[in-house]
Amino acid sequence: MTMVSLTTLFFSSHVLLLLITQSLAQPDLAGHFCFNGKGNYTTNSTYQTNLDTLLSSLVSTNGNGYGFYNSSYAENSTNQVYATGLCRGDVVADTCRSCLKNSSLELRKLCPNQKEALGFYDTCMLRYSNRSLYGLMEDYPPFTFVSTRNLSSSEVEKFFEDLGNLFRRLSSEAAAGGSLRKFAANNTTSGFKTIYALAQCTPDLSEELCTDCLAGAYGDIPTNSYGKDGARIVKPSCNIRYEISPFYDLENVAPLPSSPPISAPSPSTTQKSNKSRTIILVVVAVTVSLVLIVCICIYLRVRKTKKNLDQNKLPDADEIRSAESLQFDFGTIRVATDDFSEANKLGQGGFGSVYRGKLSDGEEIAVKRLSMDSGQGDSEFKNEVLLVARLQHRNLVRLLGFCLQGNERLLVYEFVPNSSLDHIIFDPIKRAQLDWDKRYKIIEGIARGLLYLHEDSRLRIIHRDLKASNILIDAELNSKISDFGMARLFVLDETQGNTSRIVGTYGYMAPEYAMHGHFSVKSDVYSFGVLILEIISGQKNSCFRQGENMEDLPSYAWKSWREGTTSNLIDPTLTNGSRTEIMRCIHIGLLCVQENIADRPTMTSVILMLNSHSLSLPVPSEPAFFMHSSVGSDLSLGWESSSGVTASKSNFVSVKVPENEAALISEVYPR
Repeated sequence: MTMVSLTTLFFSSHVLLLLITQSLAQPDLAGHFCFNGKGNYTTNSTYQTNLDTLLSSLVSTNGNGYGFYNSSYAENSTNQVYATGLCRGDVVADTCRSCLKNSSLELRKLCPNQKEALGFYDTCMLRYSNRSLYGLMEDYPPFTFVSTRNLSSSEVEKFFEDLGNLFRRLSSEAAAGGSLRKFAANNTTSGFKTIYALAQCTPDLSEELCTDCLAGAYGDIPTNSYGKDGARIVKPSCNIRYEISPFYDLENVAPLPSSPPISAPSPSTTQKSNKSRTIILVVVAVTVSLVLIVCICIYLRVRKTKKNLDQNKLPDADEIRSAESLQFDFGTIRVATDDFSEANKLGQGGFGSVYRGKLSDGEEIAVKRLSMDSGQGDSEFKNEVLLVARLQHRNLVRLLGFCLQGNERLLVYEFVPNSSLDHIIFDPIKRAQLDWDKRYKIIEGIARGLLYLHEDSRLRIIHRDLKASNILIDAELNSKISDFGMARLFVLDETQGNTSRIVGTYGYMAPEYAMHGHFSVKSDVYSFGVLILEIISGQKNSCFRQGENMEDLPSYAWKSWREGTTSNLIDPTLTNGSRTEIMRCIHIGLLCVQENIADRPTMTSVILMLNSHSLSLPVPSEPAFFMHSSVGSDLSLGWESSSGVTASKSNFVSVKVPENEAALISEVYPR
């Protein structure tokens, strides 16, 4: 009896030890995602066999030598499976292969029978699917990890300024890394701390797509990480990370191959080659001269031909050729929207209507159909496609594609179920359902989207038409900036621009833009300040009424703040939430709508103000506009004199203008 007990105990202990050993050999994944909507496979099916075969051979035969693995497998050309693996750029080959092997074992356990899945450890990521993953920039799902350690309030602003500069350098370096590896890591000093950071993309991405992915990842750093000393964002196509302690080893980064050096000719062949070299040089010189002459002639002829082309021919299709992969068939959109039926119409804008639709795979879409008789339709269409297709951020509406057919111009967006902010915040019933936490989330989301446009996207982008109707609200009350038809692009070292074509919406326009056509990131900051005041008060700036008096919302807010009666501005339905936080947001809004451009904060500073209550705020100066209107109206100007602006009958405006100063605004179009 004792012998049996001892044997049983020994056997049980052995099994337990084996299980513990296996558990230690295969640690839990740092993160994973099972794509439930991408389909399932049955146990012991051909797909499972193909998946097992592919993953078992992926790291042994399909690497590029620099930590990237990509392959596919299909037995008898059916049920094809695709997989990619990516290791951190400083990880040695053996560690990389071991990490990916563990990933394949754990991921199949965590996502049983899922055709598509993603999982990662600290040093590697593995993805597999029934569709090709190569060359696609995908930023969903994002994974976020934030340090628990806090920075002191005095070092937060400098820390994130230095961090932003570091990430811009790393992003450029990683994106330019070539087709073998897109990885960059470095550090910078901020005060008494050293910031260590890395940026990495899958090397199958183009330089442009990698830049966009990394910018989106940096924009996705959660607001609650401001004040923290570390964070990590992992996306399927790229990842970033920063800490105040070193976490990478650049000594392990293998140098990328370069062109082999050209060996010098041996003395025995030098004399023989001199004559040949002279002949070759003469022939090359003559050939190059002839080619240059021919090219110049062709250039002049093409230039002359272009000038004589019919002006009615459409240049837009050539200009958006880079986005051809996003093009939808017109018939598909017509079916999805039930032939643009009135029942599916979501709204009407200055350049056309928006319709709700559903694609054959069940995905809901919003289709913007530009008006055929709009004089600006072609220009707006081209601008929006070229711009929005490159933008990837959770607080920007996502462009799914476009359609060009004859006179039809369609933009296809993700469908955002809660419509636009103006339909919620200006509706007495709906806004009563928005408590302070929800309103704060909307304000913060708009700020994050603007920060991405101004600082973190590949180009500096000025929206120029930021208003409540251009802020869409999704099912989780995340705000998404939309309608980029009026946007202007700057290179990163540009700060402002001028235009004679003033477009936008009164009440949201900065004074320097409405009066002189000067616009900059501070123009968008002004519009954001108006939005803050509207969200808190639940009132439209264009028709704000206080008792029997009509005045613009920023002016009333500033007077109330100066007189100590700011609480009068708060929406009466807003009965919960921190009054201190609400007052602080009103203060931030007033700082944004100041007349002096230099006094307005940048969106980087706005984010810090919103998330760090220990930062003291400067005293706001008087806003610029005094508006009197009973109807919110888009811009419809004719001319401006020293006494103010002459506008449409339903939109009377007075603008503070320096004495004896007149400013002519030309080429003004209705919006």
